[in-house]
Amino acid sequence: MTDRSVLPGLDRTPLIERLARFAKDFPDDRAYTFMDYMTDPDGVALDVTWGELDRRARSIAAAIRRATGPGRRAALLAPQDLHYVTGFLGAMYARVIGVPLFSPDLPGHGDRLLAVYRDAEPDVVITTSASLPAVEAFLAGDGVPAPAEVIVADRVDGALDWTPEPIAPDDVAYLQYTSGSTRTPAGVIITHGNFAANAEQLWRAFEGIPRESTGVNWLPVFHDMGLVTTVALPLVYGNPGVIMDPVAFIMRPVRWLELLSGQRHAFTGGPNFAYEYLTAQVTEEEKKSLDLSGVQVFMNGAEPIRESTLSGFYEAFKDCGLRPEAQVCAYGLAEATVYVSASSRFREPTRQAFDHERLRRGTAEPCAADAPGAIQLIACGTSFGQHVAIADPETGRRLAEGEVGEIWVHGPNVAAGYWGRPEATKETFEATLTGGSGGSGGASPQHEADPGELPDGPWLRTGDLGVLHGGELFVTGRIKDLVIVDGRNHYPQDIEFTVSGAHKAIRREYTCAVSVDGGETEGLVVIAERNRRVPIALLDPDEVARAVRTAVRQQHDLRVHDFVLIEPGGLLRTSSGKIARSACRLAYLGGTLPVTEAAAKEA
Repeated sequence: MTDRSVLPGLDRTPLIERLARFAKDFPDDRAYTFMDYMTDPDGVALDVTWGELDRRARSIAAAIRRATGPGRRAALLAPQDLHYVTGFLGAMYARVIGVPLFSPDLPGHGDRLLAVYRDAEPDVVITTSASLPAVEAFLAGDGVPAPAEVIVADRVDGALDWTPEPIAPDDVAYLQYTSGSTRTPAGVIITHGNFAANAEQLWRAFEGIPRESTGVNWLPVFHDMGLVTTVALPLVYGNPGVIMDPVAFIMRPVRWLELLSGQRHAFTGGPNFAYEYLTAQVTEEEKKSLDLSGVQVFMNGAEPIRESTLSGFYEAFKDCGLRPEAQVCAYGLAEATVYVSASSRFREPTRQAFDHERLRRGTAEPCAADAPGAIQLIACGTSFGQHVAIADPETGRRLAEGEVGEIWVHGPNVAAGYWGRPEATKETFEATLTGGSGGSGGASPQHEADPGELPDGPWLRTGDLGVLHGGELFVTGRIKDLVIVDGRNHYPQDIEFTVSGAHKAIRREYTCAVSVDGGETEGLVVIAERNRRVPIALLDPDEVARAVRTAVRQQHDLRVHDFVLIEPGGLLRTSSGKIARSACRLAYLGGTLPVTEAAAKEA
């Protein structure tokens, strides 16, 4: 195998070693702050210093190693607070494989928790006093293997100490379970080197200030984006991190912005829906006390990024000091640890209009934003310390700039594979790129000497479609989610966006477009949640259906085979909040969707 890649040198030293260094060099500096909104709705700040964090993590490591040995698994079944962080770091010190999960009393995710727990087969469970009753009830359930030990992080004897053992960059640090939709979530094997490299890649992309820039996050730490931004980034250069529970954000979204206000140099991030949520929910009165001038990065990732979201968020908060270039658009996935590419925080994200019909056929042809059939996409910038290429998913041939294909990734952040799934590992992580040297189909990392040279392999196949234009990455959709009707490709998110605005009775951003076998050809099925703000007594389902069919026909030249209006909360999503299109398709075929009664009567 030939490897002609020239990547910037990244420090793959396990981040847990940096914790020991920070504890020695500046033990009294604040490491993490947890904002507790359960004790007080206004929030209580609970701090931990680097010295105390290190002591707690070592104590938990000692408790873990009393119960099991290196290479075994320790599952975190705990709420999002400082104990979660110390438990995760304690597992790293103990050289066991962490499995970041969540407390069993988190509603709506019981089936996923059970599936992941069985797959990981942990010897140790780490929890807290508050979650212990829920954990005990979960472990007492049918078919739940009993662990050797349940460690209650806030009760661990502080006198326990642990002498760190050598850890290699290629040792497994943790299993990052994917969101999943219709299958058992897969455990992505993240090594200590992956974790360290990706944290530094993200840091370089953000261009932070060591020991000064502050990360402020509410994202669930059992997901890739939340874990790396919340736990890993502060460990790169000893920066402070602020954590809050995701539920606290959902209950009162302005809390996120309040924590960011007044920060001199802050970084944060969330999926597209979070910015829509802030724009809709934060009141004018609440905005008066906000100062967002110190926020360097509002990263937007994990789901399709809307131009309307970026412009709406900026208009809503520009008087609070928000800078337009702070809205950094990013792309990543668990199989690459998380970060793959992002726009620069020093300029606004690139917007580019393309001919929609040509894009569906596989070519990105730029056009004017107001041209007939134009669609505007947001660039996810460039990568650092890794290679990104666009390849033909069938042949592995490297595609030129402007050609739509599968996004492939090669770098030190690419995971080691899937836990216990050798065939899936080979298919996803061991692809070979043909035509890798020369051409212009690769998005080279910043500062690379020769952007034309790429390695033959191994490459990570992301399953996502994208195109390179002007050296930047534009993500266009997922291969498996493409709606194919009459031999034409349609991106479901485009159809869903159209449906969201077709009628006031449809809940915006809560729509799903899938194709089903209609006999001789595939048919388009559109599922949409009912908007609670429209009284059901005034709902005319026929009118809604006509509006949807008309909008889809006009915007996409598509006939809707079936339209289903369902109750609020009925649209199936993954645990990270993304639309679970495969699961929605199965629910439609199985007749299990919660159809709105008014619509059912009309039918």
